[in-house]
Amino acid sequence: MSGHSHWSTIKRKKGAADAKKGAVFTRLAREIALAARRGGGDPSMNVGLELAIDRAKNSNMPKESIERAIKRGTGEDKDAAELEEITYEGYLGRGTAAIIECVTENRNRTVADLRHILSKGGGDLASNGSVSWQFDRKAVFSVKSDGKNFDKAFEAALEGGADDVTEEDGYIEIIGAADTFKDILDSLVAAKFHIEDAGLRMIPNQEVELDFDQTVAVLKVINALEENDDVQNVFSNLKFGDEHIEAIE
Repeated sequence: MSGHSHWSTIKRKKGAADAKKGAVFTRLAREIALAARRGGGDPSMNVGLELAIDRAKNSNMPKESIERAIKRGTGEDKDAAELEEITYEGYLGRGTAAIIECVTENRNRTVADLRHILSKGGGDLASNGSVSWQFDRKAVFSVKSDGKNFDKAFEAALEGGADDVTEEDGYIEIIGAADTFKDILDSLVAAKFHIEDAGLRMIPNQEVELDFDQTVAVLKVINALEENDDVQNVFSNLKFGDEHIEAIE
C-alpha cells in the first residue's frame, strides 16, 4: 500500500476547501439519502447513515436538511425525484485517469456535464472497464489519533483483517480489502473508536506523477468535476500534495 497511505489526509484537506463551495450540502444530502435507502432511517441501526449525518453536522448542514434527506432516502418524501447511482470512467488528460461516482436524477444531464468538464481539460469519458482495471476497491477508515492510541487501533484493525495502518497529521488511516469493511468496522466500534470517515474507495494501483503545472491543471479538472452537484466522489491516479492544493485554492 506504499504511496496510497495519505488518501484520507488529502481528502480532508481538499474537503476543507470544498466546504466553501455550494455543492457540498447537495452532496451530503444525497449521501444521507442513499445511506437511509440502503439501511433504513434510524442512525442507531445504520452505521453508514450515522457516519453520513456526522459529516453533514461537521459541515454545519442544517438539522432540517438532514431530516429531509433521510425522508427522501426512506421514501417518506413522496415529492422527491428518484436518485440513481452511476459510476463513470474517464481520462483527465496528461495520461491521468479517474473513476467518477455520481448520484443523479437525470442521467442525460449528468453525462453531458461530465463530457463538457473533461473535454475542457483535454480528457473524455471512457468505456466501462478501460480505466477501472487501474484501481482496486478498498475499505478505508480514518480515526483521530491522540498520540497514544495507535497500537490499540493497529490491533483492532488487524483483528478486522486490515492490510495497512498508518498515522499522519493527527489521524490514523486504516485500509483493507473491500470484503473486510464490516469486520474492520465492527472491530473499531468494539474498541470504542470514533470513526471520522469510512467507506469503499477506489485506490490506484500506480500513481501518475507530473510536473507542478501539469499536476495543478489536472487537479483543476478534478475540482471542476467535484463541484458538479451530481458528482459524489472522484478517484484519480494523479499524485499530488499540499502544495498543489494550495496553488488552486
